[in-house]
Amino acid sequence: MEQSKASIESLVSEIKEEVFSNDNLHEFVSSSAYDTAWLAMIPVDPRKRNCPMFENCLNWILKNQNEDGFWGETNDDGLPTIDTLPATLACMVALQTWNVGQENIDKGLAFVHSKVEILLKINYHNLPRWFVIVFPAMIALAEAAGLELLFPQGSKGVIVDIFFKRQRILNTEELVDESQYCDLPLLAYLECLPSTYNVHQKEIVKHLSNDGSLFQSPSATAYAFMATGNIKCRRYLMSLVQNCPNGGVPAKYPMDEELIKLCMVDHVQRLGLAEHFNEEIEKILAKIYRDQKNHKAKPGKTNMLLPIKLYKDSLAFRLLRMQGYEVNPGKLCGFLNDAEILKHMEENCEQFITVMYSVYTATDFLFPGEYELEEARKFAKRMLERSIKRNKDHNFVISKRFQNVVKHELKLPWIARLDHLDHRKWIEEYNVTPLVDWEDLFLQVILS
Repeated sequence: MEQSKASIESLVSEIKEEVFSNDNLHEFVSSSAYDTAWLAMIPVDPRKRNCPMFENCLNWILKNQNEDGFWGETNDDGLPTIDTLPATLACMVALQTWNVGQENIDKGLAFVHSKVEILLKINYHNLPRWFVIVFPAMIALAEAAGLELLFPQGSKGVIVDIFFKRQRILNTEELVDESQYCDLPLLAYLECLPSTYNVHQKEIVKHLSNDGSLFQSPSATAYAFMATGNIKCRRYLMSLVQNCPNGGVPAKYPMDEELIKLCMVDHVQRLGLAEHFNEEIEKILAKIYRDQKNHKAKPGKTNMLLPIKLYKDSLAFRLLRMQGYEVNPGKLCGFLNDAEILKHMEENCEQFITVMYSVYTATDFLFPGEYELEEARKFAKRMLERSIKRNKDHNFVISKRFQNVVKHELKLPWIARLDHLDHRKWIEEYNVTPLVDWEDLFLQVILS
């Protein structure tokens, strides 16, 4: 018994040291093969193009190819998602650029040729906007790099249709639409815009953030740097690589550190381990609460994408109210007052399922008379039910584990559940987290 207790204490101390005392929170975020590939393409000297500026990124690509030949994300069962198509094409272009990894390229080509038809078929009725913009561009880039893409006959019609959809987006959307707050503007996909689009350097520099990035996108900023040589872009990229010593970079940088910490606290609590980290959790939530109280909202649209903002607001509301803080639900419920937002969410409900799940679980902590929260709960429940049904009818590829979690949440009220059974349900059904580097440590504590 004493030995087991000592083992738990040792593991808890290790987690506190590696997770809660780590200042570089970006280490806990999964690397994006697609964005890493774009950094790997940058030459030290654009005139000679004889070696990469970020060799660590190139090495990451060589070391992180899946044994089935792809780069990119997998689902709960370890199978490739639609993200792997543009990611694999970009990684192969990066290797081809520096004439390395021919074996990796061959495996990548074999994957694309064998899986493109089934991946497009599964996702065809729900292709996300980003994919419609990025995938055709990566096909064109791969072909320009001399890669031989032999698509199966059954996939060619779908690919042509995707090209048409992209052209429709390019023809109808502005380069930067200030009123658009649910999706990134076209300029955030600078690396994917065709040469005929003719984006001037002044336009690129005009929209650089103070940190030197283009909408916090490593891939777009990498292309912006290659196109303009802008020193602010260079500093941003150098900072990014410095904070990602393993060579793989995230899809967004810098990340919202508050959101990462909120996710950490949420994960610890859902695993039933909060009692081991009470001091760390209280410190994180107290700081977030102080920051929220001192923050004065600026008029107009926020520059944070609505799905991310709503997810963060709902997660913060739930965790703070669970801890006993007095939290006003107005910030969480603001989306209910915008008919345009509601319409967009209704039309794209499956893309908001994670956000709506977070909103719904936040409303478990509503008090009598909080009518806005009641409306938010009804809306979130309707969206979740519709998403699950549409996934069943049209195969929108919502993971089975997450479907089970949502169904469990809708079926059994939070107030009627037992904590230890909820913890077990979370471990069994939804034990995948973006903070993958330390999940094994938590698992060891649970099993000790």
